[in-house]
Amino acid sequence: MSTITADDHAEARRVADIAGSLLLELRERLVADGTPPAVIKDEGDRRAHERIMAELTASRPKDAILSEEGKDSAARLDFQRVWIVDPLDGTREFSEHPRDDWAVHIALAEGGHPVVGAVALPAAGLTLCTAEPSVVPDNMPDRPRMLVSRTRPPAAATMVAAAMNAELVEMGSAGAKTMAVVRGLADIYVHSGGQYEWDNCAPVAVAAAAGLHTSRIDGSELVYNNADPYLPDLLVCRPELADQALELLARFED
Repeated sequence: MSTITADDHAEARRVADIAGSLLLELRERLVADGTPPAVIKDEGDRRAHERIMAELTASRPKDAILSEEGKDSAARLDFQRVWIVDPLDGTREFSEHPRDDWAVHIALAEGGHPVVGAVALPAAGLTLCTAEPSVVPDNMPDRPRMLVSRTRPPAAATMVAAAMNAELVEMGSAGAKTMAVVRGLADIYVHSGGQYEWDNCAPVAVAAAAGLHTSRIDGSELVYNNADPYLPDLLVCRPELADQALELLARFED
């Protein structure tokens, strides 16, 4: 029996918004002071992590927390409810003022399933969440738009894009990319070659709640709160593109 309540969904959004506001204010101050980008990245990660941990520890003391910036503990494996957070997804973009393709990820996995999520895009003034699932706009063009990393497009994505004659759209954080599909700004996001649970748990929860296809690139379910949080690949796309994308990805795997 699920223990998830409406308050859990609201809490994910509340904490994402608090961390997002903190990061916006911090970046403005550090940039104005002429702070080097490397320091901006580190301060953003540290300050957002500290605030998120304080908020969740106070509001959900019986739950476990897995944060990119925190010390992991095998004790979380004994918990049914685990908050999985990325305090600042897209540190490079965060340090490059005024870029807005960075995010805050707050998710709650229950029994390994990503059921609660909020992805704040603070510099864009948006938070997408499972508290109020998004409706994906019905505006897919004839030529699908595929999201890829600005600096290191994965081979699987470029192969699928070529086979589908997709337009490549470069963007920063995994959260910003996934939310671009939710917002109807793109149609497919394929990643392979390295992510962790905190990179995609909240985005996957929000995308699934909006009715998008979410899976590993072999079509299997995305499962969270594993002993090893390495979760290197995913596919998020409009449902009508899923079968074709998975077929192409299977060829890539072969």
